[in-house]
Amino acid sequence: MKKLQLNALLITTLSFCLIIFCGASSYAQEIDLLLKGGHVIDPKNQINSKMDVAITNGKIFQVAANISPQKAKTVVDVTGLYVTPGLIDMHVHAFQGNVPDAYIANGFTSLPPDGFTFRAGVTTVVDAGSSGWRNFRDFKKQTIDRSQTRILALLNIVGTGMASRFEEQDTNDMNATQTAYMINRLFPEILVGIKSAHYWGDFTQVERAVEAGKLANVPVMVDFGEHNPTNSIEELFMKKLRPGDMFTHTFAYGPANRETVVDENGKVKPFVFEAQKRGIIFDVGHGGGAFSWRQAMPAIQQGFQPNVISTDLHADSMNGGMKDLCNVMSKFLNMGMSLQDVIVRTTVNPANAIKRSELGNLSVGAEADVAVLNLRKGDFGFLDIRKMKLKGTQKLEAELTMRAGKIVWDLNGISAPAWEIELQKK
Repeated sequence: MKKLQLNALLITTLSFCLIIFCGASSYAQEIDLLLKGGHVIDPKNQINSKMDVAITNGKIFQVAANISPQKAKTVVDVTGLYVTPGLIDMHVHAFQGNVPDAYIANGFTSLPPDGFTFRAGVTTVVDAGSSGWRNFRDFKKQTIDRSQTRILALLNIVGTGMASRFEEQDTNDMNATQTAYMINRLFPEILVGIKSAHYWGDFTQVERAVEAGKLANVPVMVDFGEHNPTNSIEELFMKKLRPGDMFTHTFAYGPANRETVVDENGKVKPFVFEAQKRGIIFDVGHGGGAFSWRQAMPAIQQGFQPNVISTDLHADSMNGGMKDLCNVMSKFLNMGMSLQDVIVRTTVNPANAIKRSELGNLSVGAEADVAVLNLRKGDFGFLDIRKMKLKGTQKLEAELTMRAGKIVWDLNGISAPAWEIELQKK
């Protein structure tokens, strides 16, 4: 009888150990990918320290110090690198097409985003009004639905979007009701705001855009500076726009009919500070013709910092002074902004500006959009749109980019096994 009891106890013990072992083995592999040893900057969650980031099923599983590599199927050593939420470029033009004589709407000037985003750590872009309510469906079918990059969009108040400067002057095609209807009823998951741009007249276009913004409960972005005579940006900031509306091309200088935020004596105009306090969002929107050291440098030195850093990516800007988002971010680093401040303006701030608070962070459960950045030290030069150079000693470079938990950019193969090892296995 005692022997039977002993055998039963032994079987029970072995079974229990087997369960524990299997459970431990399963637990050991609960992380799909572990970014190990990096410095995490996640402004929304107030993290700015050395931590590991664990990813499972395309989501952020854990952000903590010293996560055991035994728990992960794949471990990527990111020691010496910065790990941030996937960057958000809040001003691009991605409605790429081949319509003859088209400008940005379905034309050659816009760019297919996947070729230009991941290599700069960008996982989300906001198309800044390339399309209007008449042609947004075309943009969605041929670009948004076919891209790995998450593409959100501002809908142009002009029905045909940025077809050309001439169509953009048509006040009869500035329909607030149709614009708001498309945002609220048809594509609320994609359309995050309204764009007013390139208008030569008075405040009519801005007023129509704000009317649509009120109907749709979304912000308005204004590209302001082709008016003849020049319109007042003080009136724009303090009377026409609402808190939460956006002014892009903040540091543009010229042509003569574009009023600047910094006066000819190098002083930031006092109402600009007041407008920012009021809630106007100032966006860089670098572009091919809208960023000057003459405006940016004195502004930063006097304590006026943009709310959002963006590129205005398109075919006419990418090979000039702008290059990509990492390059634009590097410019602000070398003008004196901290890395933390630069990351704030390319993650949580644009996410909040477009009312997409689920983006731009590494919160547990969030989609695993991640940028791993290398802050290089050396002797660098940075250009504005007038090809004037600022010398700098630091430069950001995207080492690894993840979109929804999938590695979509790996500059130096840090996530991959060495081929010699694989050869030895065979």
